[in-house]
Amino acid sequence: SDIGSQKERVVTEEEWLQKWEMGNIGFHKEHGHPLLQKYLDVLLNGRTGLRIFFPLCGKAVEMKWLADMGHSVVGVEVSELAVKEFFSEHSLPYCEEPVPEISGAKMFQSTSGNISLYCCSIYDLSSSIVGKFDGVWDRGALVAVNPCDRQRYASLMINLVEKNSSYLLVTVSYDPNKHKGPPFYVPESEIRSLFG
Repeated sequence: SDIGSQKERVVTEEEWLQKWEMGNIGFHKEHGHPLLQKYLDVLLNGRTGLRIFFPLCGKAVEMKWLADMGHSVVGVEVSELAVKEFFSEHSLPYCEEPVPEISGAKMFQSTSGNISLYCCSIYDLSSSIVGKFDGVWDRGALVAVNPCDRQRYASLMINLVEKNSSYLLVTVSYDPNKHKGPPFYVPESEIRSLFG
């Protein structure tokens, strides 16, 4: 297989939480991702006031950037630390409430109401909880989920998007036999089979 030794690799939720606690977050981009700026027109497609989903959002600065443009942003992140850092680093007041449908989950919402971040496993979400989205900015999610969970992840994402939605996906290309991941190598052929 061209994904080499990565096929069996599993990164636990605890390992992700530890990365945040230790500040081992080289994947975080302080100034936003240049590819979102470059392809913003593709994501928005001339539309305004979109609902945009950030899977495995961390504390992505693009969430505030898009919210400031008038879009409604929803993210999901397993690390409460990351979510709280997002709000504090942008000096955004927020409220915190439990998510009744998901045991132990919390939702952090900016007091302006246009940014809602769910603190839970992405696999606990469903469209009945978070609704549907007009756009998705997947900057580090598909390449971060365990290879064995990709089908489950893609099925969830397909379920969360509206018919005419735009999905921007960033992957990384390298020899998977030389790096154990994450980020994981996801060949284009697999992306096509996952998302059709």
